[in-house]
Amino acid sequence: MLRIGLFLLTNLAVLVLVGIIFNIFGIGGILQANGVDLNLGALLLMCAIFGFGGSFISLLLSKTIARISTRTQIIEQPRSADEQWLVETVRELSRKAGIGMPDVGIFPMPQANAFATGWNRNSALVSVSAGLLQRFSREEARAVIGHEIGHVANGDMVTLALIQGVVNTFVMFLARLVGFFVDRVILRNEQGLGIGYFVTSIVMDIIFGFFAMMIVAWFSRRREYRADHAGATLASPQSMIAALQHLKVESDRGHEEPLPGNMKAFGIFGSMGALMATHPPLDDRILALQNFRN
Repeated sequence: MLRIGLFLLTNLAVLVLVGIIFNIFGIGGILQANGVDLNLGALLLMCAIFGFGGSFISLLLSKTIARISTRTQIIEQPRSADEQWLVETVRELSRKAGIGMPDVGIFPMPQANAFATGWNRNSALVSVSAGLLQRFSREEARAVIGHEIGHVANGDMVTLALIQGVVNTFVMFLARLVGFFVDRVILRNEQGLGIGYFVTSIVMDIIFGFFAMMIVAWFSRRREYRADHAGATLASPQSMIAALQHLKVESDRGHEEPLPGNMKAFGIFGSMGALMATHPPLDDRILALQNFRN
């Protein structure tokens, strides 16, 4: 309920902001004075259908896409001591977190990494890399698994889809609004939609989309701290700190290998660019856990 409430409040806030911008700059009056019959409600509805539609289709297919893109092998029956330990650990921590047992998998990456995805908290996939199982201690790996289960328990996949749907909607809406404005007001086109509309809309999709990615990345960084907290709670603060320190050593040695683009936000590692990073710097995450432990 809290997640849905935040989603509705976010939409309301964006709608209010758009209304304020329209009133301050008199956009509606300018368009009307120049003979532009633009149905803003219909445009917003169309953008919402496409924006949320794409986001939720991606969410529903997330397990399949993740499995294929990372070449994850689902463990149906454990065939080794590592697989047996992994399944038992996921089962234990999932029960502790109050979620249904996820599918469990291993993907063939020599670097240490892990991810969780799925359309709801009781139908998720938790997968770890072969490199993580090989080089991390059991306690460190257990903390990383706790981190990923924290993403599932916190409903991060659904929340991210909702936020992505909101930003998709308003990227499309504002880009086409600017396209109408340029085409009809600046270029004075009176014959349907001209080249000015299409070119401007595409350019604005790129520009607004870039800023939208910053918003989504900012949210992703915030939820990483919550997932770290979950890993520390489900395993132990010492193990979660040790796991992040181990990841930092691997990163410093150039052993980091990012997940495929559509999976970066759900992994233990992420892009380290400042505004576009899906994960905070490891030093900041370690410091936050040290403060949590104390």
